[in-house]
Amino acid sequence: MNFVDELRWRGMLHQLMPGTEELLEKEQVTAYLGVDPTADSLHIGHLCGVMILRHFQKCGHKPLVLVGGATGMIGDPSGKSDERNLLSMETLQHNVSCIKKQLSRFLDFDSEIPNRAELVNNYDWLTPISFFEFLREIGNRVTINYMMAKDSVQKRLNGEARDGLSFTEFSYQLLQAYDFYYLNKTKNCKLQLGGSDQWGNITSGTDLIRRISGNAAYGLTCPLITKADGGKFGKTESGNIWLDARYTSPAEFFNFWLNVSYTDACRYIKIFTTLTQEDIAALVEVHTKDSSSKAMQMRLAEEVTKMVHGEEVYETLSEAVRIKS
Repeated sequence: MNFVDELRWRGMLHQLMPGTEELLEKEQVTAYLGVDPTADSLHIGHLCGVMILRHFQKCGHKPLVLVGGATGMIGDPSGKSDERNLLSMETLQHNVSCIKKQLSRFLDFDSEIPNRAELVNNYDWLTPISFFEFLREIGNRVTINYMMAKDSVQKRLNGEARDGLSFTEFSYQLLQAYDFYYLNKTKNCKLQLGGSDQWGNITSGTDLIRRISGNAAYGLTCPLITKADGGKFGKTESGNIWLDARYTSPAEFFNFWLNVSYTDACRYIKIFTTLTQEDIAALVEVHTKDSSSKAMQMRLAEEVTKMVHGEEVYETLSEAVRIKS
């Protein structure tokens, strides 16, 4: 299976650095995706990135999940208009543990396959570095002009944010660039994955790797997922749709997918499941014959609920739907 082709037909590819596709065809590649540990559960806004990692591993490559134990204490300005609250170490450790458990439903961390997934925490390599050491080794390789040119910084400085941009958040792109450099050096990680809002941080990392070691590194991003009407995906009146049953009940989770429009379901089923083109085409045919059918939404709800909450929970929920109908 070709990883990039798989993402293309699923609508999961936004930007791709030149040479990335050739690299993936040539060798088993190690890539990482960063996950923000500001909560003890992922929500469905994270799922596109997680599914990219799932396809990546299925295609024979090695996924790393970087949980930002250090950078989570600072906050990433990308796509944000306000500076986030800083977290305590105890809270971060709890959040990391919970996130690892959730990711295990999507990725193989435990087998002996050579491309088994790994979870890494940038707290382990960022905290031992002194401020002066970081300035000497990293700070003098990146100009302020370069950092100021990033869209994520410009948006915060052009009046879109209430409080501007703190030095703490301004430094975030340097820290994320160092993450990529460190993983390239220690784990031969050549590719960073992320959402489209992370492109600036990813290119900072590839540039830093080239400046320090001369190695080539690459980036790939997925698009921002929206609803057909342009509205924000995954948001309801009660807030995010979480993967943890403590915050979003399995019934509410199941019903979210069941109640999306047919147009949205056709997009989401490619992104949030591993169903084949043939499987999805068969569901489209069912809808063509009977436009009142919710076969597409039902299958979408089934697949995602099974992945997140398990087969047994899904069977209970689907039985309740059958009784109501």
